[in-house]
Parts: sequence; structure tokens; C-alpha cells
Amino acid sequence: MKIIADFHIHSKYSRAVSPKMNLIDLGRQGEVKGINIIGTGDFTHPLWFSELKEKLTLDSSNFYTLKGVDCQTKFVVTGEVSLIYSKKGRVRKIHLVLICPNLEVAEKINQKLSLDYNLKADGRPILKLDAKEFLKIVLDVSKDVLVVPAHIMTPWFGLYGSKSGFDSIKDCFEDLSDHIYAYETGLSANPTMLLRMKECRERTLLSNSDAHSLEKLGREANIFDCDFNYNSIIQKIKNNEVQTIEFYPEEGKYFNDGHRKCEVNLSPEETYKYNGRCPVCTKPLLVGVLNRVNELSDVEKVLKSNFKSIVPLKEILSEVLNIGISSKTLEKEYLKLIKEFKTEFNILLFEELSNIEKINQSVAFAIKRVREGNIGIVPGYDGKFGEIRVFEDKEDKKQFPQDTLF
Repeated sequence: MKIIADFHIHSKYSRAVSPKMNLIDLGRQGEVKGINIIGTGDFTHPLWFSELKEKLTLDSSNFYTLKGVDCQTKFVVTGEVSLIYSKKGRVRKIHLVLICPNLEVAEKINQKLSLDYNLKADGRPILKLDAKEFLKIVLDVSKDVLVVPAHIMTPWFGLYGSKSGFDSIKDCFEDLSDHIYAYETGLSANPTMLLRMKECRERTLLSNSDAHSLEKLGREANIFDCDFNYNSIIQKIKNNEVQTIEFYPEEGKYFNDGHRKCEVNLSPEETYKYNGRCPVCTKPLLVGVLNRVNELSDVEKVLKSNFKSIVPLKEILSEVLNIGISSKTLEKEYLKLIKEFKTEFNILLFEELSNIEKINQSVAFAIKRVREGNIGIVPGYDGKFGEIRVFEDKEDKKQFPQDTLF
């Protein structure tokens, strides 16, 4: 069966996260989006962990369900840590996602970490700890925990990030590198880009939302074709049998190189032309994901990769209806489509376009363009999100069927 999972999210106990990121609202949003399994996020935070123990119960699939709530969404115990330390004369900043088999194992990890670190300050704790030493602590508790380097190309907090990462996984995890089975692509990269790198071809690529609000849940996710149980999912990850759902990477905050203060947005070729300096103020440019992939890749092109790219349904509707994404009118029409076609992922990825056309030709036409990648893109850079447009200009929009949802 097809199973969609989003392992990397944050709870209301993380900084800059919506208070609506609670278990019940997450479960309900998972049903609307079409996400079967959601990571709990933030299991290291004492208050959130107490809620997990109180409100979740383990079922026969070895996933967790909400106690006393009629909700189809399952949960798996996950968290993220931020490691900041010095290695080989440089400050390193690495984010790691943990996927745990159960709350008991997670609690043992918490007990070990709390001996030396304050886990109460943030849902994603900052630890002054070498990534190899952290991995060793986790493996000493249980070798069944998956440790996944998060958003691996992000300049500031990725394993291969241009600002604080490494050129090789062995530089980071040394003799424990073989215990890293998977990487997270991050919003500014997709498998076509990352599989140009040998170390990415040697591991499974996962995609997750890193959601800080309910709306962002599932903006990236994973598709599994297997029995609905924890062991089957983990085995699929270890066997590299995962299909991912991806943001268009150009929409990510770090796709291109640039200098946000001067509004300078450059391709790698343009960066080379300017010797890595901002052409306005001459300060060093922030090297983005595409440039970093080019630097570390050993092949020019990947012929085949297993993923689907999406634009969130509300963003599509906003352009189709020419109204704001947070408007009540848009929300009403969004829920009408969900009622008709069950989930957002079903609408974006699986539903026959002919069926959507029966409800609304304009929406079907826009979704067709997104599925084909026939869209307009302004790449993100230096912390600024890129822009995705279903229709690039007025001439392009003349193809648009003249009906509406109203």
C-alpha cells in the first residue's frame, strides 16, 4: 500500500513555531493533507515528551495513535538537535534528525543528554557536541535509532553546508559514517541535484517538511510502498526504496548564491564571474545549494531519480482565484476540493485530471502545469524564499480556462 510520511516537524515548544503545533491539530491536518505518518518532533523537550507519553498509545503497527481521538493519522517518535562545535580549526553547525522505535528508547536518549545539557530551552536543543560523539551516544542507547543529517546542503546548518559543513561524511562522522543510512534533501535541493554527489548515491534520500506551522506540514514528504508497520518503513529506508515529494528547490531560501542586503541574486556562473564577491558592496556572497552541489559532485547529470515535485494547493488556488492565500474565501474553496477528493496529496499527485476538470477546469489546468513542471520560477537566495508562479505572465495566462470555483 502507498504510505506518505513526514518525519521532520517541530512542536509548539520550539522557537518560532505556531502554538497550533499540538498533537490533535497535527493529526487533523495530517488527515486533510493525506499524510499517514507524522513525526512527533522535539522528543527531547521535557514538556513535549510528557505530552507524548500522556496522549499517544502504541498500536499493532508499532506506530502511535492519539488516545481517545478518532483520527487516522499515526505518529512516530522523532526529534532534531543542533550541534555547534569546533573541528579541524572551524566552527561546525550540524542539524540531525532522529527517528526512534518507541518512547522508551527516546526517554533513554533524553536521560543521557540531560546529564550535560539543558533540554528545556528549546524543542530543538543546541548541544556543544561533536556529531560523531553525539551519534555514539545514540548508538549506545539503541542501534535501532536512525540518525539522519537534516537539510544536508543548507549553508549554515547542513552536513555539506558551505558555511559550517564538511566536504565528506567521513570528515564529520569518521569511523561511524556507515551508521548513517539516509540524508534529508532540504527545501533547496532535490534528488536530481544531490545524486550528482557520490556520497548521496550511497545513501537513501528522504524529504520532510521541517514544518513550524500546520500549513507547512507535508510541503515535502516520503512515499513508501509496503506493509503499514514501523519495521517495514525502516527497512525500506535502509534499502533505499523511497519515493520523495519535493518542494521545487528553486523556491528554497538557499538555492542560488547572493547577498540579500544588496538584493543580489546570482547563479554559480555569475558568482564565479564576480570572484565570489557582491558586485554592489564587494562583501563575500553566501554560497547557495546549487553552487555547493556543483563543487562536491563527481558527475554532471543524473539520468533518473525517484521523486515528485509539488506546489501547495492553496498557493495554486491563490493564483487561480487571484486572491490572498490566507483569505476566508480561498479556505472555503480549498475545503470544497478536499471534501470532493479526500486529501490534498491526492489532488496534487494522484487524482485523474479529468475528474478534477469536472469540478473546475481552471484548477485542473493549473495542477497539470505543476505536475509537468511547466511553471515560472524566481530562485531563492541568502535566506529569501524563491517565487513559484503557475503562470509566468499575462500572455501565458491566456491559456487559462475561463471558469472559476464560485
